Amino acid sequence: MVVSDLLTPKTDRRAGPVVLVEATWRARRDEHVRRMRRWTEPHLRRRADGQKHPVLDFLFTYYSHRPARLERWHPGPGVVLAGESAREYLGWSGYREVAAGVELDPDAFTPNRRRTAEFVLALLTATAARPPRLGCFGLHEWAMVYRSSQEEVRHAGWPLRLGSSGTDRVVESLPIRCSHFDAFRFFTPPARPRNTLQPTRQDQLRLEQPGCLHANMDLYKWAYKLDPFVPSELVADCFELAVGVRELDMRASPYDLTALGYSPVRIETVEGRAEYARQQADFAERAAPLRARLVEVCRALLAYAR
Repeated sequence: MVVSDLLTPKTDRRAGPVVLVEATWRARRDEHVRRMRRWTEPHLRRRADGQKHPVLDFLFTYYSHRPARLERWHPGPGVVLAGESAREYLGWSGYREVAAGVELDPDAFTPNRRRTAEFVLALLTATAARPPRLGCFGLHEWAMVYRSSQEEVRHAGWPLRLGSSGTDRVVESLPIRCSHFDAFRFFTPPARPRNTLQPTRQDQLRLEQPGCLHANMDLYKWAYKLDPFVPSELVADCFELAVGVRELDMRASPYDLTALGYSPVRIETVEGRAEYARQQADFAERAAPLRARLVEVCRALLAYAR
C-alpha cells in the first residue's frame, strides 16, 4: 500500500482499520516534521529576535495553528499505529488504545467538530461548483491602505511602491471585485463602497469562488480546524499552497518588498494584471485537488464518527 492510499479516512468501519507498523508510521512522521520545520524554525527564530516578516508571519498569526501543532503528525482516522512508541499518542487529545496499537477515538469527534466538518463540507462543495473568477487583481491589499495615514498602514515598516497618493490613484482607477469577506472586512472605510460586492459572513457560502487567493489560502485553515482528524500530509499540502499564495498576495500588494527578495507584480499596469491573472489561475488549478481531498475527508469523517 502506498502513502496516498492512507490519506483519506475509511468510511466503512466494518472493513477494519489500516495498521501501520512502527517503521512505516515513524518514517511518515519524521518526514512531516522535516517538511514543516522548513517554515516553523525560521518563524520561531524571527519571533525570538523580535523580527517581523510582512509575508510569512501571516501564516502563523492570522492563521492560529501554532508551529508545534503544525509539526505534529497525525495519521487520520481508520489507521492504527502499531508498536510500543505509539503509546506516546495517548498523551494527546483524541486517541485511544486498541488491541493492535493506538488510533484516533471516534468519540473524540464531538458535536462541535461535526458541525465544523458539516460547514467546511458545505463551503468547499459550493466553492468547487463555481468557475474561478480572475479579475480582482489583488486590489484587496490596496483597499486595505486606501486613504490611510502612515501610522494606520498595516505593514508600516515597509514603503509603498507608489507612495500614498499613487496607491490611492490605483484604487480609484480600477474596479475592485473582492468576494471574500475575510479580506473585505479589512478594507478602509473609504474603500468599502468602491467594492462591487458588500460581502458579509452570511454570504460566505454564496460568494466564495475558487479563483480567490484567500479562499485557496483558507484550505489550510479548514484542514487544521479539524485537527487531529485530517491526515497531516494533507494539512502540510494545504499549508505549502498557502505559502505560495501568500507570496503572490504580497508581491501584488502596494508594498515594496524587494529587500526581502519579493519582486513586485505591478498590477497597476496591463502587463502586471495579466501576470497576476496567470498566477491566480495556476493557484486555482493547484488548489482544486486539495479542495476535493478535503471534501472527501469531511464526508468520510461524518460517516466514520456517526
